[in-house]
Amino acid sequence: MPIKKVMTENHVPVKIWTDDVDDRSMEQLGNIAKLPFIHHHIAAMPDVHLGLGATIGSVIATHKAIIPAAVGVDIGCGMVAARLSITANDLDEKSLKKVFDQITRDVPVGRAQHADNRVLVDAVQPFEPSLKRLTDRHPELLKSFGKFSKWMNQMGSLGGGNHFIEVCLDEADQVWVMLHSGSRGIGNAIADHFIKLARKDMERWMINLPDRDLAYFPEGTEHFDDYVEAVHWAQEYAMQNRQCMLDLVLSALARHLPAFEVTTEAVNCHHNYVAHEHHYGANVWVTRKGAIRAREGDLGIVPGSMGAKSYIVRGKGNPESFNSSAHGAGRKMSRTAAEKAFTETDLANQTVGVICRKDKGVIDEIPGAYKDIDQVMANQNDLTEILHTLKQVVCVKG
Repeated sequence: MPIKKVMTENHVPVKIWTDDVDDRSMEQLGNIAKLPFIHHHIAAMPDVHLGLGATIGSVIATHKAIIPAAVGVDIGCGMVAARLSITANDLDEKSLKKVFDQITRDVPVGRAQHADNRVLVDAVQPFEPSLKRLTDRHPELLKSFGKFSKWMNQMGSLGGGNHFIEVCLDEADQVWVMLHSGSRGIGNAIADHFIKLARKDMERWMINLPDRDLAYFPEGTEHFDDYVEAVHWAQEYAMQNRQCMLDLVLSALARHLPAFEVTTEAVNCHHNYVAHEHHYGANVWVTRKGAIRAREGDLGIVPGSMGAKSYIVRGKGNPESFNSSAHGAGRKMSRTAAEKAFTETDLANQTVGVICRKDKGVIDEIPGAYKDIDQVMANQNDLTEILHTLKQVVCVKG
């Protein structure tokens, strides 16, 4: 059995799919396991590492309560990938450099956004009525993300940090497009607002927590239903954001590569989200913070870093992981530590063969700052089956 560690000294056990866990992450996992509403056990994926309140790479099932900080600040963050009908024989360095430049022009990255939402108006408009109802009840949200139109203009934009757009080749030299992004500024604003409300509720009810970022909303309390509505809105926005970017990227490729078709349905999966599911005899809220759903037959994406392999997987439906899988390589080094440890030369050496930024601004995303993706996959061979192995030839980051 690939489970490597089991912590049993808390309210519920913590089952961990790796030996590579730092002390602070172990402490975080223990803090979550002490909470009285945790269901059955905590599952920690092989890419587990330190997060805000809840550990990234953790799967948390809860009875009639949700921890907003466990869902995270980039609600609905996840991946989308699609295989194309062209192969490596249809690519050359000149055309790939044009693709890199075109994607950078067409998809806003970092803090940038579209100048207006006219191009993506059909994708944006369905989200407006429900957001308006939410902001009518929580007008503070309008202050958090500025002008009401800003969230519209961020639809179809990448963001920064570990978000990326890639052109990849699989084991058969087939071309794939893959990208990683979430709910942008509006998702962050929703998360921040409700995390603060949860902390205030804990203070008002005089509930002592092992970590203030584990503040929670019990079902039936003032803010629970609004949070569930808001988080599901942000998850749908994130899903649509990825689809819009995929369409923009495919259009960018079509301008510089031979004619192609999308030959497999896009895989679009969250890895920071909450859902209502049935596990171990109970209907519970399942929060996957840096984990994908991997029920038997579910398709998912487990990316490496910007120089390592990534994987298209099929879930095996392991109940001990709450039908979950790792969401990527997982950091082994903080961004600050990576910036101190590596140089631009190191970045260039670790991204040989990849058309990407190789400047100081992305050293914190260097492959050496991440865990070994192959070890992550080996540790979870009871959770997923590998269908395709991808290696990037183009990587666009914010």
